[in-house]
Amino acid sequence: MKPILKPQDLAINGAPPAFEYPLHVGRPNIGSREAFMHHVGEIFDHRWLSNNGPMLQKLEQRIAELHGVRHCIAMCNGTIALEIAIRALKLEGEVIVPSYTFIATAHALNWQAITPVFADIDPVTHNLDPAAVRSMITPRTTGIIGVHLWGRGAPADELQAIADEHGLKLMFDAAHAFGCSYKGKTIGSFGACEVLSFHATKFFNTFEGGAALTNDDELAEAMRLMRNFGFVSIDKVVHPGTNGKMIEVVAAMGLVNLEAIDDVIAANRRNHLAYRESLSGLPGISLLAYDETERNNYQYVVMEVGENCPVSRDRIIETLHAENIRARKYFWPGCHNMQPYRELYPHAGLMLPNTQKVADRVVVLPTGTTMDQGMISDVAAVIRVLVTDGS
Repeated sequence: MKPILKPQDLAINGAPPAFEYPLHVGRPNIGSREAFMHHVGEIFDHRWLSNNGPMLQKLEQRIAELHGVRHCIAMCNGTIALEIAIRALKLEGEVIVPSYTFIATAHALNWQAITPVFADIDPVTHNLDPAAVRSMITPRTTGIIGVHLWGRGAPADELQAIADEHGLKLMFDAAHAFGCSYKGKTIGSFGACEVLSFHATKFFNTFEGGAALTNDDELAEAMRLMRNFGFVSIDKVVHPGTNGKMIEVVAAMGLVNLEAIDDVIAANRRNHLAYRESLSGLPGISLLAYDETERNNYQYVVMEVGENCPVSRDRIIETLHAENIRARKYFWPGCHNMQPYRELYPHAGLMLPNTQKVADRVVVLPTGTTMDQGMISDVAAVIRVLVTDGS
């Protein structure tokens, strides 16, 4: 791998890319192959492939224990988990959400004829601003969906107070927050329920999957019924439902990756600290910090490009991509600028100044167990050369 020392060496200026292979954001973290194949052997022996098998039950129990909740309802993916949780809570009319989130948060509402109302974020934390939430409440509002962005807890206490004051239901999209804490309390038990994602890009994955966490027994039962067409027994349906089940081989991947989770978190933390050291002192470049008094999974390395940076965020992204470094804009350009919301609410941006500013300055850098100190130094070298000499 050739060193990157001068601006003229960068691929953006016509030279070959420095990296012969791509360095991906969210490249999958995978546990023991041997342990996974052992579980696969058990699945073959049992011939139990789906429908609440032993692998699924064990995974749900372990995830519930890890997050300190009574119920984990595992599902085929995080989006279905969001949709089922929304329906189980009987949300309707309007529900307040951030625009600065993955599009699934808004789509899970729109898909069920519920209007997502976009509230602005705190420009420092990137999480929902309670004051902005309060300003968006109307007589049609029935709920709030907070998002624990980057694994850093949303202001759950303040959002709960607003929900209680106005008779609203509160739930959380915790796709980034597996194993994290907020004010010393493990995320998973805030609001009526919280939804996790186990997509391959998440630091803990099950190939593809998701789950809803709750301490509400009735809500948990409703979600279990809904993920399996409403069947309460082999030939008795008592509730509307769909097919949201997680299959056994997927649950097996989750069990294997749970065993490796401490190692993955340790690698993510090392990577985050290495990036922080390698990028320190660059004008206009900063990394979003994690509160070391909380439990963090360090899943994302979030770089912000400020107004005083000599080069633009998009120029940095373009250069990194030319070097085969798959950094990403997150969550650009914001849900309100995507379809169908861009046409439905053409002036939403007037109420979302912080969302637009943050979306225009964030870069998420590669991390995970496939990254090492040398790779991080190389990624940082590209950014350093560009910022200091490449403008």
